[in-house]
Amino acid sequence: MSDSSTASQGPHGNEISGEARLYGPTVQAREVHGGIHLHPARPAPARPAPARPAPPRQLLPVPVHFTNREGDLASLNGLRDMGLPLIVVSGPAGIGKTTLVSKWLRSLSTEFPDGQLYADLRGHSAGGPVGPAEILGQFLRALGAGPPSTDVVELASLWRSFTADRRIAVMLDNSFTAAQIRPLLLGGPDGLVVVTSRRRLTGLRMDGAGFHQLDALDPAAGVELLTRGIGADRVVGELPAVRRLVALCAGLPLAVCLASARLATRPRQSVGALADALARNAGGGRLAALEVEGETSVHKALDASYAVLSEETARLYRTLGLLPVRTFDGMIAAASCGESPEWAERRLDELVEANLVEDVGPESCRFHDLVRTHAHGHALEDETSAAREEVLRRFCDWCLHTATAAQERLTPVQFTLPRTYVYRPDLPLPFADDVAALGWLDSHRTQLLGAVRLAWNRSWYETSWMLVDALWPLFLRLRHYAEWIEAHEIGLEAARQAGNRAAERQMLNSGAIGLGAAGRTEGAAAWYRDSLQAARVAGDVRDEGQALLGLGACHREAGRPADAVTYLNRAISVWEGCGYPRGAALARTTLGEIALAAGDLDEAVDCFTRAHAGMVAVNDPHDAARALAFLGRAGVRAGAYAEGVARMNEALAVFTGSGAAFWQARTLEMLGESAAEHGDATAAEDFLARALALFATTSPADARRLGGGG
Repeated sequence: MSDSSTASQGPHGNEISGEARLYGPTVQAREVHGGIHLHPARPAPARPAPARPAPPRQLLPVPVHFTNREGDLASLNGLRDMGLPLIVVSGPAGIGKTTLVSKWLRSLSTEFPDGQLYADLRGHSAGGPVGPAEILGQFLRALGAGPPSTDVVELASLWRSFTADRRIAVMLDNSFTAAQIRPLLLGGPDGLVVVTSRRRLTGLRMDGAGFHQLDALDPAAGVELLTRGIGADRVVGELPAVRRLVALCAGLPLAVCLASARLATRPRQSVGALADALARNAGGGRLAALEVEGETSVHKALDASYAVLSEETARLYRTLGLLPVRTFDGMIAAASCGESPEWAERRLDELVEANLVEDVGPESCRFHDLVRTHAHGHALEDETSAAREEVLRRFCDWCLHTATAAQERLTPVQFTLPRTYVYRPDLPLPFADDVAALGWLDSHRTQLLGAVRLAWNRSWYETSWMLVDALWPLFLRLRHYAEWIEAHEIGLEAARQAGNRAAERQMLNSGAIGLGAAGRTEGAAAWYRDSLQAARVAGDVRDEGQALLGLGACHREAGRPADAVTYLNRAISVWEGCGYPRGAALARTTLGEIALAAGDLDEAVDCFTRAHAGMVAVNDPHDAARALAFLGRAGVRAGAYAEGVARMNEALAVFTGSGAAFWQARTLEMLGESAAEHGDATAAEDFLARALALFATTSPADARRLGGGG
């Protein structure tokens, strides 16, 4: 209110008069008179909100030969009209569940503006179904929120919170049990989850699911599908044989497509000849009699397609069936066969044309589950044990060689133990700069972790821990915590099995960093203590310093700065004594952070200045930029605003150029805090919003802290 206005409690109620100015919601019970001015409430300062990424559109493409299924699409629309949040589409293998659901969900894209997600749950793969933590992490990253921990309960809770107000569709392909689905259900009423499975999954009825059973194609639809593959002229000339061939394929779209691919590649072969071949090979269990899973139906069709492959393409088919990967590209194919990329691309093209391999993205292919099983079976039957071992060795050696090249490019000053190979690859590297190298590690991390597990399972212990060591830049820059910890648990045991004490200490130290970054401070401290003991037994002063640095960081994280300073000064003393200036600079960076947090700005500036000079001297641009960013922030707090901001911007440019998203976020946060202290609210809001968006995918704990969520 203004000074000239009045507001009083009269004998009969409230009165407002004079030149009153009211702000915000106001209720007056009785008289209102005089010059009254109403104004909207002054808004509170807005907190920066995380920027949502572009809605993900992950659904698989629909094959051009998609045929009929109008009745099934209508049934799915009917279930959708009932408002069901969960729909299960079940049916035998090869019946076309994935294609049908992809087609249907694509037609509903406008109903789900916040995205359409896809995951293969691998319900019938040889390695067993995928765990919910992996899928939840994949989905949360796609929506712009990184996984907060390695705990599936916390991941599921974040998933429900993140989807509570989003209109998204989720396709869960190849599921095995109801229990596999439940952690992946949405947290709000406006989304839709569609599950495909060879099983009926009736246990999901209690979760409000609707069900649709997908049956075989009717004869007319099967003929239409075959016609699209081989042409109408050919069908008209042999219509009775076409109908017989479709019947032998048991109405399975996969089998019909494979049969049409074989006929398309053999224009002089009659349809009747292929039908006769399938009938002869069916033996006593005729294809048309199979009603449940249909594996035999598809197996016979696959055998027929496999039989017409060229010798070299059949070899690639068997090779790919052995690999522990869900997707693959030309380089993986070339390396595993010991051939050139051009050789592999030609053979992959032939497999795609024969519908034995699916093209699922730029330079990425995959097997249908049953096709992969078939390829694996032929590898066991047609290849010697020595040949199979060579394939897997070549795959692991290529993963190790290429990841090591990325590591050397991204972290050139990082201490790296020697690498050994059985089949050292002679292939071009798939990247030419730092950003591309980090992108390759990230896009291939599933295959790389598959190689880690494969090497461990086959007792190739040296290869297993070396692969983990080569993935260091991926973990350091992009912070995939679950994979970081799992890989180092395997790598540590592999190093111990190999009797390689230096590798054991390397795994302990880099694994402890991951545990600490994931918030598992006590676990990290235990690994560092083991490393410290092992280093002292071995007389390795450099590794002793690394363990002391890590223990100092753990004490700092646990809120014990005095203990942290003691350990960090011991690390500096050890490293300076053995001539390792980079280690001393790392410890001084952490000492500077402690001093900055305590408000001891002179000490902080001194530590960061010496740390930055040390990192520049050993040509470590990443850690030099870290020290420079902190030095800039300390300078701002000490009163040197322009100079400090310039240093932080210089560091930000380094992190942006290298793709180090977490440190981009940390530097943006420091710039935002500095701008706010300087009175520039607009710049502060922009910096903090950008930092929050990056933290969402690299450090959810920091995102919650910065966004006010705890």
